[in-house]
Amino acid sequence: MAETSIEWTDATWNPVAGCTILTAGCTNCYAMRMAARLEAMGVEKYRGLTRKTGGRAKWTGKVVTDLKSLAIPATWSKPRRVFVNSMSDLFHIDVPADFIRQVWTVMKDTPRHTYQILTKRPEVMAEVLTRGDFPILPNVWLGTSVEDSRVLDRLDDLRRVPAAIRFVSLEPLIGSVAGANLKDIHWAIVGGESGPGARHMDPRWVDEIETMCRRSGTAFFFKQWGGRNKKAAGRTLNGRTYDEMPAASI
Repeated sequence: MAETSIEWTDATWNPVAGCTILTAGCTNCYAMRMAARLEAMGVEKYRGLTRKTGGRAKWTGKVVTDLKSLAIPATWSKPRRVFVNSMSDLFHIDVPADFIRQVWTVMKDTPRHTYQILTKRPEVMAEVLTRGDFPILPNVWLGTSVEDSRVLDRLDDLRRVPAAIRFVSLEPLIGSVAGANLKDIHWAIVGGESGPGARHMDPRWVDEIETMCRRSGTAFFFKQWGGRNKKAAGRTLNGRTYDEMPAASI
């Protein structure tokens, strides 16, 4: 676990590490750079998860499950929002359903925390969670990442997921998603890409999403403009900040 500067959560918890590049939103994934850094620091969990290609760290496709990490949330006495697997995807095809079930048990046994799980594979999430043995937990929010209109079908898959709260992370937003359907999506996070090679986010794309959120009753959270210096770019939209949370927020 690590405290985090991510604006919409309090801490990260990584029972899984490692991933596979899937679509355009993965190109500049910060987790690849972080995994390479952690490996260089001698953290065994991240050994072999990335390789250098063109001078940049890229996922190798290796995925590691970490049984020891399952005990961590029970040690936190203070309630917090927890981003699950900032360094991976719990619903990566190589993560066994039995391990996901163990993660579910931990979240069920620590209801004081609110867990936020993001996947780029909501079709896998829907398949796994509808098989049974995965109760809908009020403290578990389930979401998917959508970077542009080419992956809008992820929202349809997310709607098939049994969840108390469904959310979408529109980050890195690299194209318009004007055709998105936010029905039954309770929360939308919007952010531009940051770091080396960050791609531009058009302000019009952000305004489109805010309008969609107002029409659908979806809470709207504007995370950042991004760019090489995201702090300098800030997170103010049309003269204000947007930190809305879904109704079940702790």
